[in-house]
Amino acid sequence: MIIGIPKEIKTNENRVSLVPVGAQTLRKQGHTVLVEANAGVGSGFDDKSYLDAGAEIVATPAEIFSRADMIMKVKEPLASEYKLIRKGQIVFTYFHFASSRELTDAMLNSQCVAIAYETVQRADGSLPLLIPMSEVAGRMAPQEGAKYLEKTMGGRGVLLGGVPGTEPADVAVIGGGIVGSNAAKIAAGFGAKVTILDNNLYRLRYLDDVMPKNVVTMMSNHYNILKSIRKADIVIGAVLIPGARAPHLVTKDMLKEMKPGSVIIDVSVDQGGCVETCKPTTHENPTYVIDGVVHYCVANMPGAVPFTSTVALTNATLPYAAEIATKGYAKAIASNNEIRLGLNMINGKIVYKGVADAFGLPCESADKIA
Repeated sequence: MIIGIPKEIKTNENRVSLVPVGAQTLRKQGHTVLVEANAGVGSGFDDKSYLDAGAEIVATPAEIFSRADMIMKVKEPLASEYKLIRKGQIVFTYFHFASSRELTDAMLNSQCVAIAYETVQRADGSLPLLIPMSEVAGRMAPQEGAKYLEKTMGGRGVLLGGVPGTEPADVAVIGGGIVGSNAAKIAAGFGAKVTILDNNLYRLRYLDDVMPKNVVTMMSNHYNILKSIRKADIVIGAVLIPGARAPHLVTKDMLKEMKPGSVIIDVSVDQGGCVETCKPTTHENPTYVIDGVVHYCVANMPGAVPFTSTVALTNATLPYAAEIATKGYAKAIASNNEIRLGLNMINGKIVYKGVADAFGLPCESADKIA
């Protein structure tokens, strides 16, 4: 199979979907790897490293898309890429369809085979291709929150960990999954007082066992969320419903209950955000203020640490990419249920319920279409 690695074009997105050793692995399995010129530079991998790994450097994205049987990306295709995607072409990337009707319609019209990293799912319910970026984003969230809590950045002027004789910051983490647990771990390590809210009592019991004593757990409901954000200096949105739009657990009216200069970091923005006032921002212009509350809603947070993120992502995606390339998508989804769950669209039809439900569109059975 011919596998294409285009350069990411989202604003300040420095990641690349495959490191040179990944290209070498695919080459050894008999596949051809096309890498757009300078695609890996932002992550610290120059063209020579790909050439040495056996990849072919291609000058333009148009050539990548026209020649490749499978496109591997990090972020969803953008408008300039829509027209390059052709019928039957496999596109393997983070799509997060539920947050964008425009993207959904464009990929349906292209009739590509859309396999989404974020819905590849193991038998235990875990999301192996979302986990590494969730770990990165979760660990970044308190770091970014601490920065924008500074007065010069528009925040309250509170030091996350405090100093002797002063109170540390209060951090509320909504969601106790991979993002939330990593965020809580880092915030607690800074010395903040941390509250994790989740609606799964068994998960809360686990977190209570493994987290340090400056982390407390609380059942997620409207009353407890409101109670927590009233005292919070930083609120971290870490809610995930695989493949579906995140529910708005913090409404616009609730912002008025928060402290002026407090900070919201909504990591759920890729799936529409769990804060009603959330809208996607970029690393170039990461924040805006509503009702005195600083909102940080960067939709590609791990793009700020591209070397770490790219290596972590390739570690996770490469085995799946190799299986799809070797077997073809039809055999891959038939023999591997994890990849089957990653299939969101095929032949202009939605086959993943969460995406269909987000827009009130019909959901077809992959068995009838693939």
